[in-house]
Amino acid sequence: MELLYALTLGLLTTCGVYLLLRARTFPVVVGLTLISYAVNLFLFAMGRLNTGMPAVIGRAAEHADPLPQALVLTAIVIGFAMTAFALVLALRGQGELDSDHVDGKGDRG
Repeated sequence: MELLYALTLGLLTTCGVYLLLRARTFPVVVGLTLISYAVNLFLFAMGRLNTGMPAVIGRAAEHADPLPQALVLTAIVIGFAMTAFALVLALRGQGELDSDHVDGKGDRG
């Protein structure tokens, strides 16, 4: 299971970096989103989440660690805001420059 998890993280990161290196704005936004998904999964893996463990509230011998869950929830909110901002920025750039290339020059040379 750990091997599958590590391969999934590697695949998400590799695809995200590949899309970040593209010359168009929409693949860059998708690449940022894939990298944020990979970071969220990495945070979950570092938290060693256990199933069947009670929350901190209550009386039990062992409790689940709430810190990785809080970090991932915060990262999801920040990632959504970052994606929305980058998408609006890309749409405005395409509207003003008539091109969706990252450098703004496009196919005009």
